[in-house]
Amino acid sequence: MAKEGPIWALGAMSGTSLDGVDAAMILTDGVTVDSFGPSAFRPYSAAEQDTLRAALGQWPGGPAVAAAAEVVENAHAEVLSRFTGAEVLGFHGQTLAHDPGDLGTHQCGNGALLAQVLDLPTVWDFRSADVTMGGQGAPLAPFYHFALARHIGATEPLAFLNLGGVGNLTWVNPAADGPETPGALFAFDTGPANAPLNDLMRARLGLAHDTGGALAAKGKLDEEFVTMVMTDPWFDLAPPKSLDRNDFAGLLDHLDMMSDADAAATLTAIAAAAVATGQIHFPKPVSRILVTGGGRHNPTLMAELRRRIPATIMPVEDVGLDGDMLEAQAFAFLAVRVLRKLPTSAPGTTGTPALVGGGQISRPDPKV
Repeated sequence: MAKEGPIWALGAMSGTSLDGVDAAMILTDGVTVDSFGPSAFRPYSAAEQDTLRAALGQWPGGPAVAAAAEVVENAHAEVLSRFTGAEVLGFHGQTLAHDPGDLGTHQCGNGALLAQVLDLPTVWDFRSADVTMGGQGAPLAPFYHFALARHIGATEPLAFLNLGGVGNLTWVNPAADGPETPGALFAFDTGPANAPLNDLMRARLGLAHDTGGALAAKGKLDEEFVTMVMTDPWFDLAPPKSLDRNDFAGLLDHLDMMSDADAAATLTAIAAAAVATGQIHFPKPVSRILVTGGGRHNPTLMAELRRRIPATIMPVEDVGLDGDMLEAQAFAFLAVRVLRKLPTSAPGTTGTPALVGGGQISRPDPKV
């Protein structure tokens, strides 16, 4: 049984952009956020990224999964060993495949192994219980978004937008009694975000991403193609809904005749258009959208969002939060909720028919 009151929790996230491991500590009781602690980032090397990419789309037992898991576990152990004072670790792992309607969800990396290596109780496999219950298993940060909305003193509905490999939106009503209260949260994946653009940069130029949106800013986007992509049935599908990183990988096949700059501009616009289409599903319009994730560092993408959405679009730093570490913090927060047997997802966040407390707990072997 976890002790009462706030505890220092360490969270780690390795997202679908495959750039590396974010790690951060927060002081929390799983309901409120009392304080933010240290953070760190451990990038994946080019060789490590190649190993992870080779395993994308594979399920447990796939030919490239063991090598990917070793990369994930070693990278996490390296960065997490820098921290002291944590009482629990929330370990997300690396998503390799996500198909909640059929096969399930697969995050590689063994939390039980990390519990031993780090000598720290570890909560992991956060998504499986939700999928087993009939939910999407994603997104999982909304309960933390609710706590953050309260933390910054919000009183009216607002939204958090995470721009990773895939985009996702969380609509938050901070006036609700709690995140599990019906009507408090509404969340879903919006569509492709950084993943297709990163894949384009890698395939054509050998670069990890379009730094600062510089290439896209030089190009001319194909608005007709953007409009055509938005006719995909996915965008009309009512939430809850979630995506695998590679669900829109075929976009690149349609851009062969475009210049590098025009293709980058078009993919950037698609990411923004997906968000603009998604926000029409909100229960009530919002006046501001707080942006987190790597995409907020792309001025061209942020400008596209502002052009297409009638709300104030701002990075979460404008309200005193850390957009690079927010998802790592979220899994620290969720780890404490799991320890205290609190729900981590709800019908409004993942479409599960009932409240679900995801995650399994692995504890280090007692010292002899």
